[in-house]
Order: sequence, then structure tokens, then C-alpha cells
Amino acid sequence: MADPAVIRVATDAAYDVMVGSGLLGTLPDLLGPEVQRVAIILPDDLWGPASAVGDVLSSYDVVGLPVPPGEDAKTAEIASGCWEALGDAGFTRTDAVVAVGGGATTDLAGFVAATWLRGVRVVHVPTTLLGMVDAAIGGKTGINTRAGKNLVGSFHEPAGVLCDLDLLATLPAAELRSGLGEVVKCGFVADPEILTLVEEHGVPDPRSPVLRDLVERAVRVKADVVAGDLRERGGEAGRPGREVLNYGHTMGHAVERASGYGLRHGEAVAVGCVYVAELARAAGILADDVADRHRTAFTRVGLPTGWSGATYGDLRERMAVDKKSRGSSLRFVVLEDLARPRILTDPAEEHLRAAYDVMAGGA
Repeated sequence: MADPAVIRVATDAAYDVMVGSGLLGTLPDLLGPEVQRVAIILPDDLWGPASAVGDVLSSYDVVGLPVPPGEDAKTAEIASGCWEALGDAGFTRTDAVVAVGGGATTDLAGFVAATWLRGVRVVHVPTTLLGMVDAAIGGKTGINTRAGKNLVGSFHEPAGVLCDLDLLATLPAAELRSGLGEVVKCGFVADPEILTLVEEHGVPDPRSPVLRDLVERAVRVKADVVAGDLRERGGEAGRPGREVLNYGHTMGHAVERASGYGLRHGEAVAVGCVYVAELARAAGILADDVADRHRTAFTRVGLPTGWSGATYGDLRERMAVDKKSRGSSLRFVVLEDLARPRILTDPAEEHLRAAYDVMAGGA
């Protein structure tokens, strides 16, 4: 096994995120000595990683829980089916859930683990770049409703996260690019060196040290933010705390849902980041060069910087049910400069519309 980076998420229930190659063999160590029964929640089309994880867990009583791929898994019906299966298997508080898959799978599996017997152990084995740098870290779990994405959920920290970069070797190119959407976001809100790397290298080879560096940097950004504000109660001196991780997500989630999830999450985040940069520019908060850099950086990794698939009115309505909204107030994470985020509450309607016009015009 290559030397992994071990990144501590220093919350009250602290845990490690391991980044490297050949890490699956460490999975039993994260499960702990008490666990005898393991439920593996994974997409029903993910046979390769499932087989590898199954081999590592051959000494356990394994319950396989295949679920639909992608956002189709994040429903109350699928979660209920998992609960029923755990009940049929006699799952107890000393048993554990292992999530194998992308961000949607870790969201669902974390929610199932959080709610079964009011919380059982869960270990995440993300198989996508998006899962490694975002969904598997931070303890947020959730499912979707007709009203919006991740509106039902809970906080439930994992026992550990294994980011085995070998699992990215066969990841489709579009999924790799999608994951880079969340990586680039981290560059804007906290670590500008990420922007330098992607502007120089574009989409890196999955086996390259550049990709490992990007993964480690993005994980460290999220670990630092989560350690300071696990439950998204806000930062100090008017700064956004954990909400900073939702940079670009207010519009991003809106276009993701409006597209019927035809847009990948990272693609929608890229569009949303460009939108909010234009909003901050229109409001006189962000300088032109930083706003323009959004389009440059996301284009460099092959992600969209505009979308015109829904009207302004439709997206405005969808943004109103975003998790950052307070009553009738719209709230956005915006930048004053690189790595200087703040909250913008109730921006002027003409600024919201002007940013939409730029976003739609760039499609």
C-alpha cells in the first residue's frame, strides 16, 4: 500500500479521511472490533468496486443492499427499503453500514445509518471524485423530495472515509470533470493554489500526483471548515462558517433540479459559481478579474459556465426553497475576493436578474 495522506476531521466525533492508493485493505480497521455484520449500500451497476470491497469483508456477515445509481437512490422509498432489509437481517447497534459509490450513494447510506436505531456506524468508500472531495466528508446525509434536493436529512459523522484513488482509474471522463467542479469551488473559497493547478494542468490523469494533490487540498478545505462549524450554525465576525461549502449551490441546486438531474452535480455547481460571481459583480462586491476567473477556471476543466434550460422565474422560485434561505429572504455565499467569502442577504432583484442574463447568455 502506498503511503496515504491521513487528514483528521477534528469534530467532537473526530475521524480520519485517508487519501492514497491501495487502501481498501484498511477497511476492517475502520469498522472496529465489535462489528460482525456489515450492510454494503451501493449502486446496482457498480460491480467492480463492489467485488473488491466484498473480498475485503469476506470474514463478516455481509448484507448487500443494491440501490439505483445517482439521485434516483435518494428517495424515501429507497431509504425505507433499506430499513426493512436491515430489520430482516437483525441489524443491531454494533453492526455497521459501508457506503460504496458516488455522492448520492454516500448521502443515502449516511441517512440510513443515521436513522437506523437512531444511529449506527458508517464508513464511506467513495468511488467518484465528487464523493471523495465532497459528499463523503462532513457528516451531512440526506434524501430528496419533490420540493428540493437534500431537504430531508441529518448530521451523522462517519467512522472514517477511504479515498482510494485506484477506484478513479475507470471513472468516466464526464464524472471526473464533474468532481472537479467541487474541487475548483474549494479553490475560490479557501485555497487559490487549487486554481493555479487546474489552470496549469486542466483535467489531470486519474493516476497523476496532480490529481492526488487536488484531492488532498479539497479534503483539507472541507475538513477545516467542518471542524469549525459542523452543524452550519455560522462562523465568526459575520463570516459564513460551513455555509461557505455551498458556494455556487443556491443556483447550482436550482438548475440541477430544473434539468431533471440531467446536469451532473459538479456541472451544476460550476454554473452556479459563475452565476454567484456575476451576482457579486453586479452588486459591486467582487472585482472583474476574480469574477472573470470563474469562467476561465471552470472552462479549463471542461465544465459548463452557462445554462439556459429554464426561465429566470422558474429558477428564482426554486432558489427560494434553498437550505440557506431564511423565511422569505434569499441568502447567497459570495466572494469579496479569492478566499474571502461572505453572506449576501436579499440582493437586489435587478442584480439577480442581471446575473441570470449572463448565465443564460453563456450557455
